[in-house]
Amino acid sequence: MAQKKVAKAGIKRKDGYLYFVDKAGDISCAKMARGGKKGGKPEKVAKVGVEKESGYLYFVDKQGDISCAKMVRGGKKKKKSKK
Repeated sequence: MAQKKVAKAGIKRKDGYLYFVDKAGDISCAKMARGGKKGGKPEKVAKVGVEKESGYLYFVDKQGDISCAKMVRGGKKKKKSKK
C-alpha cells in the first residue's frame, strides 16, 4: 500500500481511543467500545482542515500525522449460480 503524507499534526495517542479523520478534514478521537460498554462521543483533537479527494482513504498514521492511500476497488467477481 503506497501512502503519502498529507498534513503534519504530530498528535500523541492515548490507549483505548480510536483516532480518525472526520468529514471536516480534522483529527478526532472517540473512546472505543469494550466488553459491552458503549463507546464515547467523538471530540476534535487537532484542527487541520484537509481537503479530501474521492477515491482515497485518509487516516492518522503512526507519527500522528494525516496520510492517504488510494482505495483498492474490485476484487473477485461472484460466479453466477446455475438455475
